[in-house]
Amino acid sequence: MKRRSFIQKTALTTGAISIGNTLSYANTLNSKSKAHTYNLKYAPHLGMFKHLAGEDPIDQLNFMADQGYTAFEDNEMRKRPVEQQEKMAKTMKERGLEMGVFVAHEIHWKTPNLASGDQVKREEFLNDIKNSIEVAKRVNAKWITVVPGHVDLKLRMGYQTANVVESLRQAAALLEPHKITMVLEPLNLRNHPGLFLTDSPQAFEICRAVNSPSCKILFDIYHQQIQEGNLIPNMEASWSEIAYIQIGDNPGRKEPTTGEINYHNVFKWIHEQGYNGILGMEHGNSRDGKEGELAVIEAYKKVDDFL
Repeated sequence: MKRRSFIQKTALTTGAISIGNTLSYANTLNSKSKAHTYNLKYAPHLGMFKHLAGEDPIDQLNFMADQGYTAFEDNEMRKRPVEQQEKMAKTMKERGLEMGVFVAHEIHWKTPNLASGDQVKREEFLNDIKNSIEVAKRVNAKWITVVPGHVDLKLRMGYQTANVVESLRQAAALLEPHKITMVLEPLNLRNHPGLFLTDSPQAFEICRAVNSPSCKILFDIYHQQIQEGNLIPNMEASWSEIAYIQIGDNPGRKEPTTGEINYHNVFKWIHEQGYNGILGMEHGNSRDGKEGELAVIEAYKKVDDFL
């Protein structure tokens, strides 16, 4: 091929790729009129699409809605200024975004709290729950995340479980009048060594002992793939107590299709159960920048295509 011809063709090809990428971004950013329709309620979080939507939380919420998402979760909502909570709630209501979980209390990652039975720590937890009720009402949240904290190595597990159940019963009594559900999240031992709550059967047992509609399970698929595997049978065994689900592939805790979990089949099974709740996208992006954010969107379209 002659040099001049090669350069001309290369320039044309490069230009076409550049134009194609620009159009791809433009189509994504201006897709309000043709938002994708998902079979399940996937909930992104702030920062997941910041390169496409911008840093402003309101712009990010609008972008999520434009892409067809119908839910949103925000672990840090409890700590945000009231004015920001109200603005976000207003936008979510206007754009049809259902509020998912936020973390309801200060989590004790390294020291025992609920497992210890210590009355001061129990009161701290219950005060956090009271404050979170007000936040939940402000942002129209139905679910709040609870992590019982670190194990107490000085107590046998039976006593620790009894202490946790008692704290949760008292919290449930506060939540029930407001129809708010705390969802207990078991976390894997690899990422969070030493925590009290690790397995779905353990969470199931505790929810049955608390015996309240305001105490259910948050089944985080990423954590439970690491901790126990056998995902669909374990979800089926504890299904009556599961009220909320979170997502992340393994290894890496990135979007579906980047790891070992067959999310297409898992989501299909969840849909077949008639699940109408939220699935929180509690994971990172496998790639940086706009390309990585577009990859997340495409990954969810792919694994959601099961009907």
